[in-house]
Amino acid sequence: MQKLAFLVLTLLSTSLSAADQEMTVYRSPTCTCCGRWIEHVKANGFKVKDIISDDMDAIKEKNGIPEKLASCHTAVVNGYVVEGHVPADDIHKLLSSKSKLAGIAAPGMPLASPGMETPGHTADPYQVISFDKNNQFAVFASH
Repeated sequence: MQKLAFLVLTLLSTSLSAADQEMTVYRSPTCTCCGRWIEHVKANGFKVKDIISDDMDAIKEKNGIPEKLASCHTAVVNGYVVEGHVPADDIHKLLSSKSKLAGIAAPGMPLASPGMETPGHTADPYQVISFDKNNQFAVFASH
């Protein structure tokens, strides 16, 4: 009985900690797909602080986003940078890994990525790329 109670408490604390992840999202005032991506991450357990900015280049530079990985919005969660339309599952995977990566990015704006769904259009295959502070890149996930 004690083992079962411990297991239930462990599962509850794990799901609560995932639900309590706070994310700050920086986006342009004219970008509608960013708002759809924000709804995606909220639906997947993140609390979002939404910051509208007219100077996204400065935000990307401050957060160390390599130019070739840039997208339309930049998020920061638990010390990691998330650039663009990265699926929430990939963000959860990054957070649970506790790696020394600087962040992950979905470069450009791939069709069918969260927030970029377009009815009637074929989904583009895309990759989420990890990067570190030395601009070393690797494929983090393929979609």
